[in-house]
Amino acid sequence: MTDAPELLLAHHLKTLRLPTFLREHDKQARICAVEGVDHVRYLARLAELELIDRERRMVERRIKSAKFSAVKSLDSFDFKAIPSLNKMMVLELARCEWIERKENVIMPEACLRHDALEPSGTGKTHVALGLGLAACQKGLQVAFVTAAALVNELMEARDEKRLLLRQRQLAKVQLLIIDELGFVPLSKTGAELLFELISQRYERGSTLITSNLPFEEWTETFGTERLTGALLDRLTHHVNILEMNGESYRLNQSRARLAAAGK
Repeated sequence: MTDAPELLLAHHLKTLRLPTFLREHDKQARICAVEGVDHVRYLARLAELELIDRERRMVERRIKSAKFSAVKSLDSFDFKAIPSLNKMMVLELARCEWIERKENVIMPEACLRHDALEPSGTGKTHVALGLGLAACQKGLQVAFVTAAALVNELMEARDEKRLLLRQRQLAKVQLLIIDELGFVPLSKTGAELLFELISQRYERGSTLITSNLPFEEWTETFGTERLTGALLDRLTHHVNILEMNGESYRLNQSRARLAAAGK
């Protein structure tokens, strides 16, 4: 019979979905008894622990839902490796106020590349992932996808008669990150579907795009100057442009690791 109140309390806390309260109430009761804390402050401690844990779980769910290719923060990005990158601008973007204003971010190649073998891994994806993670931590809904995968998904949705549903779902995402635009040329249908999605998101949600091409070469991806111009018109109306050029970020990171291992 002495266990009945404990069992009933546990049942109620599970029903109310208060797992941290259930896990911590006995421990905190003992601590508060030793410290002479009254019942109001005891309950306040439990409520605070529950809120902290609930926010952590919500962030974890948002990160999982975003489907990032990897979870990377801006804290782990070596800004010194890419001196051309505006660090202050990146940190300002990490505050996510641009998402609240429904602005866009584009990270194109900074200039025309004359050497086809020049490394393109200048850290754009890492910065995009870092900004996406910051948005998740701010309580915003994020989706991450490569341009090629997104176009394939839209084409499959069209073939399966569920394109409108998928477009509505993507239009509602607060931040859509499209990575690696330009790595693979798009078919006429694929380019039109991507243009349609970006048009639907215009002034309704923020879009972040990374590309290995400067704006002058986007026509190679979208096929026609008319479609490319219309797309850029929508993307650049409210835009923040992050140009990143220089030696490969990944190459610099590999060299740093090898140098550290050799010491």
